Amino acid sequence: MDVSDLDFALPEELIAQAPVEPRDASRLLLLPRSGGEIRHLGFPDLADLLSPGDLLVLNDSRVIPARLLGQKASGGRVEVLLVEPAPGAPPGEPARWVAMAQASKAIRVGTRVDFGGLGAEVTRVDGEGFYEFRFDRDEAGLAAALERVGRVPLPPYIRREPGAADRERYQTVVAREPGSVAAPTAGLHFTPELLARLAERGIERATVTLHVGPGTFLPVRASRLEEHRMHAERYEVPEATSLAYAAARRRGRRVVAVGTTAVRTLESAVLGGGLRPGTGRTEIFIRPGHEFRAVDGLVTNFHLPRSTLLALVCAFGGTDRVLDAYRQAVASGYRFFSYGDAMAIL
Repeated sequence: MDVSDLDFALPEELIAQAPVEPRDASRLLLLPRSGGEIRHLGFPDLADLLSPGDLLVLNDSRVIPARLLGQKASGGRVEVLLVEPAPGAPPGEPARWVAMAQASKAIRVGTRVDFGGLGAEVTRVDGEGFYEFRFDRDEAGLAAALERVGRVPLPPYIRREPGAADRERYQTVVAREPGSVAAPTAGLHFTPELLARLAERGIERATVTLHVGPGTFLPVRASRLEEHRMHAERYEVPEATSLAYAAARRRGRRVVAVGTTAVRTLESAVLGGGLRPGTGRTEIFIRPGHEFRAVDGLVTNFHLPRSTLLALVCAFGGTDRVLDAYRQAVASGYRFFSYGDAMAIL
C-alpha cells in the first residue's frame, strides 16, 4: 500500500492547540464497523453505544516530563527527548536512557550536557538519531529531577510551550505507570464521572500498559507502508486483564480498545483464544490487511495524514470508509490530533 493512500486535506485551524474542558466535552464521531451512516455525537454518548458486559481496555501508562533543554560545556544548546531506559542498567547505578537529541553541532560520545543541575554524558550514538545518556544519579534521583527540570513532551504540531495545566491535562485519569513520552490520547476524554457511569451500566473495564515511544509519532519515510519499520515499545498485560478478556470472550461480549496503543498491545499479546499476561516488547505495525484477533471495537482520536496510527484505524474500519469519515469530520469542524475530538468504530 502506498503511503499517499493515507493522505487527506486538513486545514491548519482544525489542529487542536489546547484541550476542551471538561475532558468529556469533546465530540464523538461514530463509524459503524458493519456499515451504516456516520453519527455525530458527544463523547459521553459512548456509554450508550456500549452494552453491559462489553470490556473496555485502556492504556494506563503515565507520561513523564521527558523533554529536556540543556547546554554543553562549549555553550551549545541541546534538546533531548527521553525514550526509554537503556537495557541492562543495574539498580542503584547511574541511570542510562536512550533518547532522541538535536543540537546546533554534532553530538558525540563523551559530550557532557547540563540540564539545569541534572548532568549527563553521551555514552553511545547509533547513527539513526538515537543516543544513550548516562545521568549523574540513579533512576529514583532522575525521576525526581525530571519533575523539576523536565518539560511535558507535547507533540510538535502543538505550537506553544507547555504550561502548568498540561502536566495534568496531557495525562489520562487512569495513568499509573510512568514511562510514556506521548499520551495515549484516546484516553484523555474520560472523566471519573464517565467511568463511573460506564461501570453502573455494567460495562467492564481493564487496563494494559504500553509505554508510548517515538514509534508512535515518527513519520513514515518510506513510499510504501510495507517498507516502514516500527520502533519497539514496552508493554505489560496484567493477569487481571487476561482473566477479564477470557470472561468477555466466554460471554460473547465485545472487547473495545481505547486508543491505538491498547490495540497494538492486545494484538501483540493475543494467543489462541486468550490473552497472554506478562511483559514484552512489540514492533507490530498494524496496517490494512491485518486480521484482528483480539479487538472488536475501537475508540480513538483523529490522526495525522500518512501516519502509522491512521494506517491502523484504516485497517480496522476500512480505508475508504475511514477516509470518508475523516473528510466528513473536516467538513464538520472536528478538532484533530492529541487534544482533539474522538472517533468510535463499533
